[in-house]
Amino acid sequence: MQKKEQIMPWIRKYQAKTTSDLIGQSSAVSNIKSFIKNFKTSRKKAMLIYGGSGSGKTSSIYAIANEMNLEIMEVNASDFRNKDLIDKTIGEASKQQSLFMKEKLILVDEVDGLSGTKDRGGIQAIAKIIQETSFPIICTATNPYEQKLSSLRSKCELLGFKELSYLDVFEMLKIICEKENVKFDEHDLKSLSRRAAGDLRAAINDLQSLVIDGELLKAKDLSERDKSETIIDALVRVFKIKDAKIASQALQNVDEDIDQCFLWIDSNLPKEYTKPEDLARAYDSLSKADVYRGRIRRWQHWRFLVYVNVLLTAGVATAKDEKYKEFVKYAPTQRLLKIWRANMKYQKRKAIAAKIAEKTHTSVKDTIKSTFPYVQVMMQKDKTMKKDLAEFFDLDKEEVAWMVK
Repeated sequence: MQKKEQIMPWIRKYQAKTTSDLIGQSSAVSNIKSFIKNFKTSRKKAMLIYGGSGSGKTSSIYAIANEMNLEIMEVNASDFRNKDLIDKTIGEASKQQSLFMKEKLILVDEVDGLSGTKDRGGIQAIAKIIQETSFPIICTATNPYEQKLSSLRSKCELLGFKELSYLDVFEMLKIICEKENVKFDEHDLKSLSRRAAGDLRAAINDLQSLVIDGELLKAKDLSERDKSETIIDALVRVFKIKDAKIASQALQNVDEDIDQCFLWIDSNLPKEYTKPEDLARAYDSLSKADVYRGRIRRWQHWRFLVYVNVLLTAGVATAKDEKYKEFVKYAPTQRLLKIWRANMKYQKRKAIAAKIAEKTHTSVKDTIKSTFPYVQVMMQKDKTMKKDLAEFFDLDKEEVAWMVK
C-alpha cells in the first residue's frame, strides 16, 4: 500500500534562511548582529527581545545564526520549568564549547512562559547563568515588563520587534503564492493579511489551509465556509433592527466572549443612536446587563447569562423609537488599547525606577514619587548628565530613550 505524501507546513518550508528573507525588522536584526559581534566586550551578556506573536523574533535569530555561521542551542523556557533543569540545560550549554568548534548562540525562547510561582527560582537561575556565560544568550518574550521578569530584565539589553503591517504580511503571502503556483485575487490576499493582525506565522498557516486545488478561496467562499458571524454582523442586527426576537439571536454565532461584545456595543452605540432619548434607554439596558454580569462574576449564578444576552441585544435594539437609516462604520473599542498602553508605560517607568531605587537605597514606590522625576528632568536637559546618569543607573538604550522622550 502506497504511503500518503506528507505535506510540509509552509511556515517551515518558507522559514527565513538569511536576514534578507526577513520582512519588516531590519533595524532589530541590525541591533542583534551588533550585540553578537560585540558580545565579548559588552557589559551585558544577554539580550531580551520582545514583540507580538508571529513578528519574527525566533526566525530572526535562526537566520542571523545561519548567516554568521553560529551553532544555535534553543531552549523553550516553558519546557524547563525549575531551577535544576535550567541549570542542567542552559547552564551547561553556556559554558561548554560547541561540538563542532563553532561559535555558539543560546536562545531561551518564551521566557515569559515561566509562571514565577510554580516555577519559582527559574527566572533567577537564568539571570545568574547570564552573569557567568561564555556565549551570547538571547531570550524572547511577549511583554518584557512583567514583574516576574524584573531580575532578568536588569541583566539584559532590551530590544523591541515592531508589529508587522498588513502590507508586510501581504508581500510575504504573495511570494509564497507565486512559488506554490497558487492563483489568488490581490484583494482577497490583502483581506487575509489584515485578518492576521501582524502575526505572519498565523497568516501563512491560514493561507495554506485556504488553498484548494491550487487556488485561494474567494472572499465570498470564505464567508460561506465560516458559519460563525462577525461582530459587525451582530452589531447591524442589534442597531439596525427593532424586532426583539431577531436581535436577541445576534450574538449566538459570534466568536467573541461576552466582555468583548459589551465593549463593541458600548463603543459604537453613540455613533448609531443620535437621539438623546434613544441613547439614554439603550444605555439603561446596557447598564442592567452589566449588573447581571457582575452577579455572575460574584456569585457564579450562570442562569443570569440569559438576562445579560437579552438586555444586551433585544434591550438595546428596542430602545430606539425608529430605525436609523444612516450608514455607520463600526470600529473596535480603543479602551483596551489605551489600557494596554498605559500599563506598558507604567511598567517601563517601574522597571527604570527599580534600577534607580537599587542605587539610591530607597523603595521603588518612594523613587517613583521623588527621585524619578528629578532624574528624568536632568537627563532631558543635559546631554552630559544623561550619559553619566545612564551609566550610573545601568540604563540600556531603550530606557534612556524613554526617559528623554
